[in-house]
Amino acid sequence: MNHLKFIVNGHGKRTAVILPIKYYKQLLEDIHDLAMVAERRNEPTINFKELKRGLKLEPGTGLR
Repeated sequence: MNHLKFIVNGHGKRTAVILPIKYYKQLLEDIHDLAMVAERRNEPTINFKELKRGLKLEPGTGLR
């Protein structure tokens, strides 16, 4: 993150930051992911065995 640039006030205190667009977009994506996790926090969970069973497809049909 050595591409960050800071704007400082007359006392040298950092008041703003300039980010590369790529880094900014990644931050937005991370925030979105965290919001999705928080939104789904209270949903029921299933164990890995149940998940695998639910994902298996019947051979040759493409259907579960």
